[in-house]
Amino acid sequence: MAVVGGVLLGAVDLFAQRTLPYPWANLANSSAVWACGAFGIGVWVRAGRWWPGIAGVVLLLVAVETYYVTATLVQHGDLSNLWTPSTLIWLSFGVLAGAVFGTAGAWSRGRHRWLRVVGVALPGAVLLAEAAVLAYRGGSTGGAHGADRLQTAAIEAALGILLALVIGRSARQRLEGLAVSVPLALVAFGGFVLAGFGG
Repeated sequence: MAVVGGVLLGAVDLFAQRTLPYPWANLANSSAVWACGAFGIGVWVRAGRWWPGIAGVVLLLVAVETYYVTATLVQHGDLSNLWTPSTLIWLSFGVLAGAVFGTAGAWSRGRHRWLRVVGVALPGAVLLAEAAVLAYRGGSTGGAHGADRLQTAAIEAALGILLALVIGRSARQRLEGLAVSVPLALVAFGGFVLAGFGG
């Protein structure tokens, strides 16, 4: 399932970027949305200490390479993009995000209360963090491109709140997830900036 999900994520991402209007095309290529894909496979796997994180890593690694294979087939890109330095960086991010968000997916359905709260909060937090990065970059860019980023930021912020409400299984879990997503979003925002996404 992780391999199939990765193939779908990578291929659909490229096609969505090419066919969707902005700001939705930005959303298709969102790092936070990809992280939520790893979260979803973690929810599906659920059992085992390591398997959800491993499944998240596999999904994102396959998705990155599928993206570039699809670009080669559709846009006649260079096949060497599968192993360029920038691709290796994305693969490294895939290992990190896949392990964290795949594990969080399992936590969101686990028995330990606070791990479950963190699991419920994490997908919304990463969307809120990326929304903050896009809002900052859009506000400093100006023009149509800046407006697209601001619109994408608004969509991601709304999705971040919605996810906490959907993932939580009770009113208490939803409220706790929303509350914890705010400090986690601040941490994730710092991670985006350190990784070079805030410039």
